Amino acid sequence: MSEQKDSLIDFPCDFPIKVFGVAQQGFAQAMAEAVQQHTPGFSAANIEMRASSGAKYLSLTCTVHVTSREQLDDIYRALSSHPMVKMVL
Repeated sequence: MSEQKDSLIDFPCDFPIKVFGVAQQGFAQAMAEAVQQHTPGFSAANIEMRASSGAKYLSLTCTVHVTSREQLDDIYRALSSHPMVKMVL
């Protein structure tokens, strides 16, 4: 029997996570802090920001070095449950 992989992602790896929210003071800092809870070495320098065409929303791409599926799931849960976040991809 062959052993099935639980994930299509090979860990450890650098993984981009997109976070969308209303453009407001402190959004990027709050997202950086949420990621740092699960990835202590994460730096805000690893965040790319883009405003929507009307500048109402902000898209952040956080490139995170993850070592396991559990760590990645924890980061997604922390970001998606944050009150400033509209969507996480």
